[in-house]
Amino acid sequence: MGKSNLRYFFAGVLSFAIWGFFSIPLRNLKAFPSQEILYYRIFTSMVFLWVAILVFRKKQIRKDLDYLAGLKRKEKQTIGFQLVASTVLLTSNWYTYIYAVNNVSLQSAAFAYMVCPLITAFGGFILLKEHLSRLKLISLGIALLSIILLATGSFVEVMWSVAIASLYAFYLIIQRKMKHLDKLNVLATQIGMAVLMMLPFYFFEHGNIPDSTWFWGNITVVAVLFTIIPLFLSLYALIGIPSSTLGIIIYTNPIIAFTVAILYFNEQVDSNKLLAYLLLLTSVIVFNWSILKDILTFKKKNI
Repeated sequence: MGKSNLRYFFAGVLSFAIWGFFSIPLRNLKAFPSQEILYYRIFTSMVFLWVAILVFRKKQIRKDLDYLAGLKRKEKQTIGFQLVASTVLLTSNWYTYIYAVNNVSLQSAAFAYMVCPLITAFGGFILLKEHLSRLKLISLGIALLSIILLATGSFVEVMWSVAIASLYAFYLIIQRKMKHLDKLNVLATQIGMAVLMMLPFYFFEHGNIPDSTWFWGNITVVAVLFTIIPLFLSLYALIGIPSSTLGIIIYTNPIIAFTVAILYFNEQVDSNKLLAYLLLLTSVIVFNWSILKDILTFKKKNI
């Protein structure tokens, strides 16, 4: 892997490392309904993102508009369908994740991002014809064994996890196909469309706008640090690495989330779950072994 591709790899790792700590601000908002957290997360994200784009990225907007103007009608329709589908998947993933963290369990949310890489990797293999080496298939087998160990617990938690994972996995697969548009512009468009999609529900259920500084402080952290930044990093990573690789990098998320649940929220873990997480870590190392070798080789050359 070249130096430029390593940049995309590290962007992917950083995005999911950040998400691993997402349960902290969400738990701070546990007293508020899940849909209310979702509404204000989307609204606040849209304001910050569009202000940044309109102030600093006018050139990229013009470039994307020129690209779209040169497309045939069928190609424009395809991009429109991809934007709508990815927006629905992303928004649904956000809601189910928020609900799981505050109403099911932290471990069910973490478990979702163990299932997600399998779906993403196989989806990339089947739908996008991405190559999976024998070593990567072995790593997926190890990951599957880890998931089976964890699935011996609550069936309800597993179902929530599979739903969250499937939504985000297919979102990533669609994003991989949208290669020619600026990733931040795509994200801003998706969040704008999510706002339009959520507005009818918001007005139907509309209550008083929260006036708590605690609420708005945490929502701002959620919008900027746990939405805009990691989403952009993950979309940027897809420029240079296949969705199957990014799918396995997702395992960074549950490993950190698991650590946060144990050390920060004092959740209990049995030996069965501990073994499952160790297998998960092994799977990540095996899947990315060629990349890790390149990183180590690159470091040695620069010592």
